[in-house]
Amino acid sequence: MVAASLAALVHAAPDTSAHASHAAAAVSCAGNNTVSFSPGLSLAARRTRIGGSGAYSCLSTDPALRSGTSSISGGGRNGCFFSDATTVERITWNTGERTTVAYHGGNVQQVAGQAVVLVVGRVVKGRFKGRAVASPGPQVTVDPLRRASKGGVQLITGPSTLVIV
Repeated sequence: MVAASLAALVHAAPDTSAHASHAAAAVSCAGNNTVSFSPGLSLAARRTRIGGSGAYSCLSTDPALRSGTSSISGGGRNGCFFSDATTVERITWNTGERTTVAYHGGNVQQVAGQAVVLVVGRVVKGRFKGRAVASPGPQVTVDPLRRASKGGVQLITGPSTLVIV
Protein backbone atom coordinates (compact mmCIF):
# COMPACT_ATOMS: atom_id res chain seq x y z
CA MET A 1 0.00 0.00 0.00
CA VAL A 2 2.79 2.45 0.88
CA ALA A 3 4.67 1.57 -2.34
CA ALA A 4 1.52 2.13 -4.40
CA SER A 5 0.98 5.54 -2.79
CA LEU A 6 4.58 6.55 -3.52
CA ALA A 7 4.24 5.39 -7.13
CA ALA A 8 1.07 7.48 -7.52
CA LEU A 9 2.88 10.49 -6.06
CA VAL A 10 5.72 10.22 -8.58
CA HIS A 11 3.27 9.97 -11.50
CA ALA A 12 1.41 13.05 -10.22
CA ALA A 13 4.57 15.18 -10.10
CA PRO A 14 4.30 18.48 -11.94
CA ASP A 15 6.06 19.23 -15.20
CA THR A 16 9.20 21.11 -14.17
CA SER A 17 10.16 22.50 -17.57
CA ALA A 18 8.70 25.94 -16.79
CA HIS A 19 10.42 26.29 -13.41
CA ALA A 20 13.73 27.98 -12.72
CA SER A 21 16.58 25.49 -12.45
CA HIS A 22 17.07 25.85 -8.68
CA ALA A 23 13.30 25.57 -8.05
CA ALA A 24 13.07 22.43 -10.22
CA ALA A 25 15.48 20.45 -8.06
CA ALA A 26 13.90 17.37 -6.49
CA VAL A 27 15.05 16.33 -3.05
CA SER A 28 15.04 13.07 -1.11
CA CYS A 29 15.81 13.09 2.61
CA ALA A 30 16.23 10.51 5.36
CA GLY A 31 16.14 11.34 9.03
CA ASN A 32 14.14 11.08 12.23
CA ASN A 33 10.88 12.58 13.44
CA THR A 34 9.45 12.90 16.92
CA VAL A 35 5.71 13.57 17.03
CA SER A 36 3.54 14.22 20.09
CA PHE A 37 -0.23 13.76 20.37
CA SER A 38 -2.52 15.40 22.91
CA PRO A 39 -4.51 13.55 24.02
CA GLY A 40 -2.52 10.43 23.18
CA LEU A 41 -3.42 8.04 20.37
CA SER A 42 -5.78 5.24 21.36
CA LEU A 43 -7.50 2.32 19.66
CA ALA A 44 -10.45 4.56 18.79
CA ALA A 45 -9.85 7.73 16.77
CA ARG A 46 -10.41 11.02 18.61
CA ARG A 47 -9.58 14.70 18.15
CA THR A 48 -5.91 15.33 18.88
CA ARG A 49 -3.38 18.14 18.62
CA ILE A 50 -0.11 17.25 16.90
CA GLY A 51 3.34 18.74 17.49
CA GLY A 52 6.88 17.66 16.80
CA SER A 53 10.17 18.06 15.04
CA GLY A 54 12.35 16.42 12.42
CA ALA A 55 15.94 16.40 11.21
CA TYR A 56 16.98 15.20 7.74
CA SER A 57 20.08 14.49 5.65
CA CYS A 58 19.29 15.04 1.99
CA LEU A 59 20.30 14.32 -1.59
CA SER A 60 19.20 16.82 -4.20
CA THR A 61 19.86 17.83 -7.77
CA ASP A 62 20.97 21.08 -6.10
CA PRO A 63 24.29 20.08 -4.47
CA ALA A 64 24.07 22.99 -2.01
CA LEU A 65 20.96 21.52 -0.37
CA ARG A 66 22.22 18.84 2.04
CA SER A 67 20.05 18.89 5.17
CA GLY A 68 17.04 20.34 6.90
CA THR A 69 15.28 20.61 10.23
CA SER A 70 11.55 20.94 10.72
CA SER A 71 8.77 21.78 13.12
CA ILE A 72 5.47 19.92 12.88
CA SER A 73 2.03 21.12 14.02
CA GLY A 74 -1.59 20.33 13.35
CA GLY A 75 -4.61 18.43 14.50
CA GLY A 76 -7.62 16.34 13.60
CA ARG A 77 -9.04 12.88 14.31
CA ASN A 78 -6.30 10.36 14.97
CA GLY A 79 -5.96 6.89 16.42
CA CYS A 80 -3.54 4.00 16.23
CA PHE A 81 -5.27 2.73 13.07
CA PHE A 82 -6.62 5.95 11.54
CA SER A 83 -5.58 9.49 10.68
CA ASP A 84 -7.75 12.29 9.36
CA ALA A 85 -5.69 15.31 10.31
CA THR A 86 -4.19 18.37 8.71
CA THR A 87 -0.54 18.71 9.60
CA VAL A 88 1.94 21.42 8.61
CA GLU A 89 5.69 20.80 8.45
CA ARG A 90 7.90 23.89 8.30
CA ILE A 91 11.34 22.94 6.99
CA THR A 92 14.46 25.10 7.20
CA TRP A 93 17.17 23.92 4.80
CA ASN A 94 20.90 24.24 5.42
CA THR A 95 20.87 26.93 2.69
CA GLY A 96 18.64 29.13 4.88
CA GLU A 97 15.67 28.67 2.54
CA ARG A 98 12.34 27.50 3.91
CA THR A 99 9.58 25.16 2.77
CA THR A 100 6.09 24.78 4.23
CA VAL A 101 4.30 21.49 3.53
CA ALA A 102 0.59 20.81 4.21
CA TYR A 103 -0.35 17.15 4.72
CA HIS A 104 -4.01 16.04 4.75
CA GLY A 105 -4.86 12.66 6.26
CA GLY A 106 -2.51 9.73 6.33
CA ASN A 107 -2.26 6.02 5.65
CA VAL A 108 -1.59 4.13 8.89
CA GLN A 109 -0.61 0.45 8.72
CA GLN A 110 0.20 -1.66 11.79
CA VAL A 111 3.22 -3.93 11.26
CA ALA A 112 4.40 -6.11 14.16
CA GLY A 113 2.78 -3.78 16.68
CA GLN A 114 4.33 -0.62 15.21
CA ALA A 115 2.68 2.05 13.09
CA VAL A 116 3.98 2.58 9.56
CA VAL A 117 2.65 5.94 8.44
CA LEU A 118 2.55 7.52 4.97
CA VAL A 119 1.46 11.12 4.68
CA VAL A 120 1.22 12.79 1.29
CA GLY A 121 0.97 16.53 0.86
CA ARG A 122 1.99 19.55 -1.14
CA VAL A 123 4.45 22.39 -0.68
CA VAL A 124 2.29 25.47 -0.05
CA LYS A 125 4.99 28.07 0.56
CA GLY A 126 8.69 28.67 -0.05
CA ARG A 127 11.20 26.58 -1.95
CA PHE A 128 9.55 23.85 -4.06
CA LYS A 129 6.10 25.56 -3.88
CA GLY A 130 3.48 23.48 -5.69
CA ARG A 131 5.48 20.25 -5.52
CA ALA A 132 4.08 16.95 -4.25
CA VAL A 133 5.56 15.53 -1.03
CA ALA A 134 5.54 12.09 0.58
CA SER A 135 6.80 11.31 4.05
CA PRO A 136 6.68 7.59 4.84
CA GLY A 137 8.24 6.00 7.87
CA PRO A 138 7.82 3.60 10.77
CA GLN A 139 6.78 5.38 13.94
CA VAL A 140 8.14 3.37 16.84
CA THR A 141 5.98 2.99 19.93
CA VAL A 142 8.12 1.71 22.80
CA ASP A 143 5.05 0.25 24.55
CA PRO A 144 2.38 -0.81 22.02
CA LEU A 145 0.02 -1.81 24.88
CA ARG A 146 -0.21 1.87 25.81
CA ARG A 147 -2.71 2.21 22.92
CA ALA A 148 -5.32 0.52 25.13
CA SER A 149 -4.63 2.76 28.15
CA LYS A 150 -6.65 5.86 28.99
CA GLY A 151 -3.75 8.22 28.19
CA GLY A 152 -2.87 6.49 24.93
CA VAL A 153 0.38 6.91 23.01
CA GLN A 154 1.51 10.48 23.53
CA LEU A 155 4.87 10.35 21.75
CA ILE A 156 6.13 8.45 18.72
CA THR A 157 9.55 8.65 17.17
CA GLY A 158 11.38 6.95 14.37
CA PRO A 159 13.05 7.11 11.01
CA SER A 160 11.31 9.14 8.35
CA THR A 161 11.77 9.89 4.69
CA LEU A 162 10.89 13.15 2.99
CA VAL A 163 10.51 13.02 -0.80
CA ILE A 164 9.72 16.16 -2.81
CA VAL A 165 9.02 15.57 -6.51
